[in-house]
Amino acid sequence: MLVLSRKIGEKVRIGADIELTVIEIRGEAVRLGITAPRGIAIYRQELLDAVREENMAAAGVKVGEDVRFHANASACKRSDKKSATFPV
Repeated sequence: MLVLSRKIGEKVRIGADIELTVIEIRGEAVRLGITAPRGIAIYRQELLDAVREENMAAAGVKVGEDVRFHANASACKRSDKKSATFPV
């Protein structure tokens, strides 16, 4: 993980098409502006985590249960391993 320090108004470029700008800093909250092409999906991690958990619950998958998806299969395989891989 790359860790950077930025001040209000300073920017970070990711590749040629994505730009992050520090808009505001209030206590422990940082407001970022993101400029990216329309085709780039931008999600908040906590929302992805919530959707993943909800999908796992709806599918009857227990937390910690290993779920593997295969490109050629429409269903998932389960194993007894402790890790879980479940797409959003």
